[in-house]
Amino acid sequence: MKLELYQIDAFTEEIFHGNPACVVPLKNWLPDEILLKIASENAVAETAFFIDNGTTIHLRWFTPEIEMDLCGHATLATAHCLASILNYPNNRIVFETKSGELTVEVKDGFYYMDFPSRMPEPSTLPDAIAKSLNIQPKEVFQSRDYVLVYESEEDIKKSQLKSPF
Repeated sequence: MKLELYQIDAFTEEIFHGNPACVVPLKNWLPDEILLKIASENAVAETAFFIDNGTTIHLRWFTPEIEMDLCGHATLATAHCLASILNYPNNRIVFETKSGELTVEVKDGFYYMDFPSRMPEPSTLPDAIAKSLNIQPKEVFQSRDYVLVYESEEDIKKSQLKSPF
């Protein structure tokens, strides 16, 4: 099997700077185990795999360990690969992803991406995280990540003084 692979540094114009991602164009989806092995061998935070079906581009992101549901820098790297290397004909690139439709506009050498909105909902922390905290939050919310609400910044500073670390 022979695949094209592009390593692109997002958020920079200088080589070996920015945030690296690998981009792999595919004709058809390979088994997830193979995509994970490729991502692992690439040894960057995320590898983006895409299939261009002519109207939209199906995009998936893999770390060396798991498939991600969203990755901004690898999306921008894919848009750059399409626009600057693969001569994609449109300035508006539409990606179909696990997070829904993502669009990237290419204007004057810049890439503008519209992230999906994920409203946080009330939640609880997993035991391992809750037990690792010196002070428990007043409230917990989760969208993709956790947001912890404390009474005051001073309470957090005081709890750091008690840290066993």
